[in-house]
Amino acid sequence: MAPDLYGKTDLSAAEFTRIPCGGSNDDDGEGEACPEMAVVGDGIFALRDSKNHGAGTLLFNGAELAALRDGIGSLI
Repeated sequence: MAPDLYGKTDLSAAEFTRIPCGGSNDDDGEGEACPEMAVVGDGIFALRDSKNHGAGTLLFNGAELAALRDGIGSLI
């Protein structure tokens, strides 16, 4: 069974970086919302919406993140 990433991961010091997703990425509220990612622990990655941080943060281990990347890649 996989460990519970949500119960033990502290996001308070996470430094998120925007992942380029095309379109306008200006900061005046008119640009496209792109994901932001941070490494938040040993093999733990956090993903959130750049325009709506309050919507929540998804956490992934390395294998899950690779599966997400591969799945998205197959759609485009």
